[in-house]
Amino acid sequence: MATLMPVSAVAVLGDVAAPPGVECVRGEVAQHQVRRGRRLAPGLTTPAVVAVKSTVPVGTAPRVAELLREYAPAGDLVEVAWNPEFLRESFAVDDTLRPDRLVLGFNTTHSWAETLLRQAFAKIIESGTSTIVTDWATAELAKGAANSFLGTKISFINAMAEVCEKSGADVAGLADILGHDHRIGRHGMRPGLGFGGGCLPKDLAGFITRADELDAGQAVGILREAAAVNARRQRVIDLAREELGSDLRGKRITVWGAAFKPETDDIRDSPALAVAQALHDFGATVTVTDPKALDNARKLHPELDYVEDPIAAVDDADLLLHLTEWHHFTAIDPKRLATRTTTPKVIDARGTLNTGQWRDAGWIMRALGRS
Repeated sequence: MATLMPVSAVAVLGDVAAPPGVECVRGEVAQHQVRRGRRLAPGLTTPAVVAVKSTVPVGTAPRVAELLREYAPAGDLVEVAWNPEFLRESFAVDDTLRPDRLVLGFNTTHSWAETLLRQAFAKIIESGTSTIVTDWATAELAKGAANSFLGTKISFINAMAEVCEKSGADVAGLADILGHDHRIGRHGMRPGLGFGGGCLPKDLAGFITRADELDAGQAVGILREAAAVNARRQRVIDLAREELGSDLRGKRITVWGAAFKPETDDIRDSPALAVAQALHDFGATVTVTDPKALDNARKLHPELDYVEDPIAAVDDADLLLHLTEWHHFTAIDPKRLATRTTTPKVIDARGTLNTGQWRDAGWIMRALGRS
């Protein structure tokens, strides 16, 4: 291994807040990293490692490395490493300090950059974290492939939920049975309204688009189906119209949830708001409540009504929809709510409400994946 000279370690963090879309996933993210590299290069006057963490289309690393060699004063003494992050929203600090794996991608088999990064991550590695050293392309694919698999797993159990509804089965029980198979696992396989946010939908779309560009589009057909299943939020709308009638004009619907998942105020590609907006477009008066995301929701959907208190939000409602699985909602005693509504009807699209408790409290209850 080469003798180490005085080195500056520079991390190019993944701060791309790009919305999903064809133009975005086909090049905007990669171009952003190239522009950042161009701005960074003049400051690299001594041997340096540039560790890139962003989720980008595979094939970006060579472009960044070429740019740095051309514009950095240190030239060939600058080495690029790919170190993808696997951070969950609302758990980023914990996932940074205690990751379940550490991926280091290099262009050469024996890279002095590896020694440097192992020193930088010494405490994490010494704690027993699995460390995988690989090539640039594999490291670039890692985050997108991981999120694509997770999205596929979520969409699979949501597809099974539709089959369960038709057959009289219970999707929660089915998921438990499948989860006991160690090859499948229960984690991440919770049936519901689908996934949203700024990562999974974008990464899934980006992975598919890049596969098309590489003439491997047929190989990712399963990912296209996963994306299609996730977009089928129509089922909740259909259930609402079954309960209230096809004409929703004049009907009052309360939606518990605006964020795409609990413990965040992020509403990007929120399934809850997509359903709320669709019901509003059908003529219903829709009232939304959420512990953290109301300010963001108001800006994006000013035509909806908003109430801070989830109990007050159900006043005079014809139907309650549980669309984001906040503990704040599941902890509410349904007996406190039944007399406040016009008709005590609830659709649980996240599967976290206690069905027996709600029915005992006088509620007519429907749940995705259950008869």
